[in-house]
Amino acid sequence: MAYIKSVRNHTPKVGEGTFLAETAVLIGDVTIGRDSSVWFGTVLRGDVNTITIGDRTNIQDGTVIHTLYDGSKHPSQTHIGNDVSVGHNVTIHGARIDDNCLIGMGSTILDNAHVPSGCIIAAGALVLSNAQLEPNSVYAGVPAKKVKEVSEEQRNEIIGRIARDYHMYASWYEEEK
Repeated sequence: MAYIKSVRNHTPKVGEGTFLAETAVLIGDVTIGRDSSVWFGTVLRGDVNTITIGDRTNIQDGTVIHTLYDGSKHPSQTHIGNDVSVGHNVTIHGARIDDNCLIGMGSTILDNAHVPSGCIIAAGALVLSNAQLEPNSVYAGVPAKKVKEVSEEQRNEIIGRIARDYHMYASWYEEEK
């Protein structure tokens, strides 16, 4: 069973049908929607501010999600929408990611950045604090720059397929109980 810890009178809330790997860590003010998945070695640390994750979203192995404290000069919260795939070893620190996005392996998204719907963040990209990206776009590099538009086919085949695949993968673990 995942490690779930209350902090500052906040207890993580997990929606129905959501898979939590045994080594996932959820702390404090964390809310996860329905039919999502949080994979091995992932840390969702809502000790200093709010983390919300939507429905059918997968947070893959080794990802760390955190925020900036409400009492700091520039506080941040992390909000991740529905049908989002967050790749292995991603760091998200106080950013907003809207629905139907793919966040590539090893990428970093910093405080108060906004990744709108339909975006693909390439593996290893660095989205700087306060960045305001364009919807339906691919961003790559350090720092991340727009490299092209995301076609409807890419949204369906890449973003949609990965989200659906991870829902299926999570079901394999539920069958093993």
